Amino acid sequence: MRIKHDGLSDTLVSTNGLCVHMQPRSFETSAACEISLLRCKISHETQEEVTACESIPASGVIQNACSSLETPEGQVVSMKRTLTLIALYLLLPCVLQVVQASAQDQTNPERRDRPRGRFGGPIELGPDDKQIYPDPPNSIVEKRDGVPRGKLEMIDYESKTVGTTRKINVYTPPGYSDETKYPVLYLLHGIGGDETEWQRFATPDVLLDNLIADGKAVPMIVVMPNGRAQKNDRAEGNVMASAPAFAVFENDLLNDVIPTIESRYSVAADRQHRALAGLSMGGGQSLNFGLTHLDTFAWVGGFSSAPNTKAPKELIPDTESTKKQLELLYLSCGNKDGLIKVSQRVQRYLKENDIPHHWNVDSYGHDPTHWRNNLYHFVQLLFKETP
Repeated sequence: MRIKHDGLSDTLVSTNGLCVHMQPRSFETSAACEISLLRCKISHETQEEVTACESIPASGVIQNACSSLETPEGQVVSMKRTLTLIALYLLLPCVLQVVQASAQDQTNPERRDRPRGRFGGPIELGPDDKQIYPDPPNSIVEKRDGVPRGKLEMIDYESKTVGTTRKINVYTPPGYSDETKYPVLYLLHGIGGDETEWQRFATPDVLLDNLIADGKAVPMIVVMPNGRAQKNDRAEGNVMASAPAFAVFENDLLNDVIPTIESRYSVAADRQHRALAGLSMGGGQSLNFGLTHLDTFAWVGGFSSAPNTKAPKELIPDTESTKKQLELLYLSCGNKDGLIKVSQRVQRYLKENDIPHHWNVDSYGHDPTHWRNNLYHFVQLLFKETP
């Protein structure tokens, strides 16, 4: 069986939430990769890539699979800018799952008629999967006359983790003063983004300016780092190849990013005044890093978290301790998002163990409107005393 992209829209890779989707990308080689269980071929259109499959456990060495790429003329070509060895290793189990899932879908009317997201797997909504916060108007990110403005600046920092100079996009609220100690929200991007992605998707500076002016949000600093902790941290080429760097970012965040912010800005440097949230891959990072470092973060949010999200029991091995330490856990996903099972799995575990949380399922897919709207709701809950 082959998985092939039509060049126009994302193609389903797996139906169980472990593998995500394939994305069209433009490369210098202008090639399209068609993947089968036994070999890889190359044609001359657009390349496909798998963007996540980290949840599948390694079960052995895959040998002689896609070891070379062949042109239609049969010539072996370089694997330059194609799937990395890691991606190939992870992809083959995904393909096996697709074969099985496809066969099931053809013979089972219930599965065949089940709605699917733009990518990912079938969407099954339960009684808890409801919208608890209404969609805000688009005006939440419109500049308003008379509203004091915060400052957005790009700073450099030395990352000992990566061994290079990296960038962070930082928002300081209106009237920022060294005489005030501010809480900090660390806000993480998706696998195809960088330190500018949140600003492009949601203009957090304008959103926060408006909320602070309306008295709906506490004045806070928002730190938007690059979650791809490698020397070339640009979102280019085969972005799936950078997936391991998103895990490495845990050390960069804790040991380099946070110390940099706390040395340069007037912040309250304790867990009660630190929040961590992100979208998609960054949502998975936020749950992975935040829930396992509750000595550092008391406020955690994941918006349509990706399959890099660890299993709930890994995230929360001690439910009683988590209940005592966690000030806020906010989860969200769109009811048209094929990755919803990732968030559902976490939410079901939270409910089973009576861990307080917010779970907002709106009518969107895996898209910027969902992320903007849920950032809007999330920041209004931050750094406030729980009733």
